[in-house]
Amino acid sequence: MSKQFRKIFKANGFIAHVRKRKCSKYAWSYEIRYRRNGYNIVASAPNLTDAKARFIEKLKNAEQILPKVSKVPQTFQEFAIFYFTNYRKKKVAEQTYRSDISRFKNHIAPHFQSTPIKQIIPSDCNSLLDSLLAKNKNKTAEEVYGLLNTIFKGAIAHHIISINPMDIIPAIDHEREHGTALTKKEEKNLLESFAGTKYERLFAIALYTGLRPNEYSTARIDGAFIIAKNSKRKGKRKKEVIKKIPITPMLRPYLEGAETIDFASYDQMNNRLKKILPFHKLYDLRTTFYTRCKECGISKAARNEFMGHSEGVLDEAYSDLSDDFLLREGSKLKY
Repeated sequence: MSKQFRKIFKANGFIAHVRKRKCSKYAWSYEIRYRRNGYNIVASAPNLTDAKARFIEKLKNAEQILPKVSKVPQTFQEFAIFYFTNYRKKKVAEQTYRSDISRFKNHIAPHFQSTPIKQIIPSDCNSLLDSLLAKNKNKTAEEVYGLLNTIFKGAIAHHIISINPMDIIPAIDHEREHGTALTKKEEKNLLESFAGTKYERLFAIALYTGLRPNEYSTARIDGAFIIAKNSKRKGKRKKEVIKKIPITPMLRPYLEGAETIDFASYDQMNNRLKKILPFHKLYDLRTTFYTRCKECGISKAARNEFMGHSEGVLDEAYSDLSDDFLLREGSKLKY
């Protein structure tokens, strides 16, 4: 039986397989084969030296006939746009995606432009982050850090690079601001300013449920509750987690006769809020809800359930708060 062996032979950056075959009692032949990336190159000869020479010659000719073409952009700006459009957009909420695009256009694209991704090194990334930190844009720097990490991981997944230049750059830990609660006077002013319009109801739901702005579009009425997708948590096997917020005494008057909720877009809501309360943002309505829950003596377990906060792995595994408990706690929100 013929004795065969394989070993690796490199030629012009290609890795080819070499096979030694016995042709007769005293004669051998060497076959070098490369089947990959659209190529099918085979060369053989009675000795390894000639086989190598023939293989290299065939490889040169094959490169002339079939140049290596990739549909995936190899430059930073073009690849990032390709990645955002085909992958990022499908993974994140609409508002997150729009924020990512804004950061990319304002800070990242002007810095890297159309530099080949393979040429980007850690110091190139670090200089961008340092320039943002020097301007006291710590939050932006943290967000740009995360976005760069995501883009380069995408480039690795597409085999453009093998190492992420962000790996050796320390993470930027910005102390986040969690919003400023509205005063009761501001709260009243906001609702009265839109009395009789659909925005009165929408702002009331935002104020008295504590939903995150990116959860508004998922909210619906379910009996005595408002339910919505929890955008920050997933259950086992990455299934959606639904949170339930009781229709409290504060919210009930604004839902009379309502069967469905049709939220306006983030921009429409935010623009109208700014006209009445120019120094507040939509997320402040969530902060206001949490603050009022504490002031009204709602238990921590119920507050966390309403807000969609994690209680920790052990507590989540053994706690299942009843609807009666949530409704009882929600009834305390009255002022």
